[in-house]
Parts: sequence; structure tokens; C-alpha cells
Amino acid sequence: MLPTNRQVLYAISSICFALIGVALYLQHALEMQPCPLCVIQRYMFLAIGVASLVGAISGKVRVWTLVALLGAVGGLYTVGKHLYVIANPGFSCGIDPMETFLNKIPSAEYLPWLFRADGLCTGAVDKVLGLAIPQWSAVWFVVLTVLLAWVLVRQRRAGKTRQGGATA
Repeated sequence: MLPTNRQVLYAISSICFALIGVALYLQHALEMQPCPLCVIQRYMFLAIGVASLVGAISGKVRVWTLVALLGAVGGLYTVGKHLYVIANPGFSCGIDPMETFLNKIPSAEYLPWLFRADGLCTGAVDKVLGLAIPQWSAVWFVVLTVLLAWVLVRQRRAGKTRQGGATA
């Protein structure tokens, strides 16, 4: 039997919060400092996780899944840029206006252990289980995007089935 949409949203939320936990472990235990693009990816995982959790709890699956999907697409764009920076060493996002801007956002000022960008984007090449951290982010953003799209398709089909049953 397939899980319900709400169960899938709970799972997505758990995955996102676990990924943020892994990022914090890498940062604080292994001293891998996040770059600006890493921090933006954290915001996107957090947005997906919170939107999925709210959707699962409130029962407003369609609306909150769309919000989470926007976060996933934003994450895909950000990680795509990050992978481009790594593949093209002449291109950098290191100490630049984006880092200054990110570090001035209230969340970075009040939660610097989570949202402060201090690393270089080109430095995110250390491998974990064979992939660099941005490559893992890309894998997870793809998985989350597919899961969220699946929830939306199932939600739409369920809505059409209910409408069809009511009019027949």
C-alpha cells in the first residue's frame, strides 16, 4: 500500500531537517565552513522542510506542497550554480557582496552557527561517500523535487476522482 500524501510530506520534512543536521555536523565537527551558496541551500532545505511539515499538519497539502516545490526548484538552481562554480575555478562567489548580504540577514546575525557564510564556494570539493557536498545537495534536491511533484500529481488525481464521483 502506498503512503498517503501527508505521510510523504512528513518524510520530506524529516529528510530536510536531517540534511540540515548533517550540514551542521560537517560545519562544526569537521570544520567545513559553508560558503554563500551552501547557506542559500540550507535556507532552501529549511523552506522545503517547514512547508512540507505545515502541509502535513494542516491538511492543506496542495498549497504547501507548491510552496515546498518552489523551495526545491530554488535549491536546484542554487546547487546548479554551485556545481558550475566548482567546475569553473576562475568563477567565484567567495568574499563578495552576496556573502556580505547573507551575513547581514537577521537569521545569520541571530543564528550564525546555522546561517553564517564563511567558506569559499570553490572549496566545497571534499568528498563524502564518493561525492562532494554540493553533489549530494543536488541529489537530494532532485529526490525532493520528484517526491513533491508526485504528491501534487496524486493530490490532483484524488481531487478529480472526488469530483467525478460527486457528479456521477
